[in-house]
Amino acid sequence: DWRVYAKTDRHYQKVFTEETNLRATLLVDCSASMDFTGDESRPTKKLYATWLAAALSYLLLRQNDAVGLVTFDEKPLARVPARSVRRQLFQVLKVLEDLPPGRGTALGKVLHRVAETVQRRGLVLLLSDLMDDPEQVLAGLKHFRHRGHEVVVFQILDPREVDLDFAGEVEFEDLERPGHRLRVEPAHLAASYRRRHSAWRDTLRRECRRQLVDLVEVTTDTPFERSLGAYLRKRKRLY
Repeated sequence: DWRVYAKTDRHYQKVFTEETNLRATLLVDCSASMDFTGDESRPTKKLYATWLAAALSYLLLRQNDAVGLVTFDEKPLARVPARSVRRQLFQVLKVLEDLPPGRGTALGKVLHRVAETVQRRGLVLLLSDLMDDPEQVLAGLKHFRHRGHEVVVFQILDPREVDLDFAGEVEFEDLERPGHRLRVEPAHLAASYRRRHSAWRDTLRRECRRQLVDLVEVTTDTPFERSLGAYLRKRKRLY
């Protein structure tokens, strides 16, 4: 402490403890594709995302971290600025309980827009199926990394989106383009579909690793508390 030294001609070392709180922003995808469920016994991807977002908010606020929320479809919808006050959880839950019906998607563009508004470095948690052009999605994630944020992505999919497990002839409807329907027998397309689906996910995994983005893959047939617990145990080992 140079001020004390100047007065006493003796060396003193100033020791102090500083607590730094994390600032976390949750981004919840509300686009129409998130309304899909392949089985009535399972939640939609959107509902699963809200469960995860609510649990993450509770855990973060419990350790006095600041939590904010942005919901979006083809554009940002609702925003709760990051705060660490006790009533913040109720503000977050209020938005999550009243999500509007989803419309189209423009995930990459939305990520760029939101990245420009999250000023202070912190933790960004994206909950989405990532169903958009992968190059645009990855560019949006890179924008957050470029601004110094830690980024965690929970990719939420329904099991039937992974394996196309449908029997007989099925009519598919594009959730983000109402009126666009296609009637096919999935068994004839399953092998090709799985190859392309696997290639898409491999691209996301590879590029997320390269950008140091933590990609957490979950499916809606897994209880959300199990998915969350597995991620938290992994994070504890890493940090």
